[in-house]
Amino acid sequence: MTLETLNDDIIGCRKCKRLVNCCARAAADPPKRYAGQSYWGKPITGFGDPRARLLVLGLAPAAHGGNRTGRVFTGDRSGDWLYGALHRAGFANQAASTARDDGMMLTDAYVSVVVRCAPPGNAPSTTERDRCVKYLARELVLLTELRTVVALGGFAWDGLLLAAAAMKIAIPKPRPKFAHAATATVGPWRLFGSYHVSQQNTFTGRLTEAMLDDVFVKARVSL
Repeated sequence: MTLETLNDDIIGCRKCKRLVNCCARAAADPPKRYAGQSYWGKPITGFGDPRARLLVLGLAPAAHGGNRTGRVFTGDRSGDWLYGALHRAGFANQAASTARDDGMMLTDAYVSVVVRCAPPGNAPSTTERDRCVKYLARELVLLTELRTVVALGGFAWDGLLLAAAAMKIAIPKPRPKFAHAATATVGPWRLFGSYHVSQQNTFTGRLTEAMLDDVFVKARVSL
């Protein structure tokens, strides 16, 4: 198994009808700023350096972000925050994330999500999450150099723990709880928590650039 075959499986997945329909509806009725653009409208794969030691894990693609552009955390303000931080930390060659062909390259970092399709209200069901987390478990096996995971939000934190359990990796007891700047050791990985880079956190000041940068500084030190 390779990342290429895994990604083919992800893109071809149609197991969750609600999510398939959500992706299609977003593409059929885009906001005015994206009118006339061709939407990806399919499940999203991970992106980055296949020999990465750092994995950044999010919740799911945005309906008019990754679901539109075809690359995770690309084409929306959440992606601008994330790739800006990765650029400042030395993992990305540029801060902008606008399209799959914008020249973005990651070094020693890989970005992925727990759920591969844009969910209604940005809220996947537990059934949808549990179906999709199997792809994350396969991805973790293939990222053989991985040492550190930054989980963006509690959903990603829990998704990493679920994927680890599916891989028969023992979960620490008591079970690690998500918080911003929380850390835990899960199997071979050091896990860091960060508030998600969603606008509800960045616009309100719950997550600042300094807070996000601090997480990535600590993540880099752990590599």
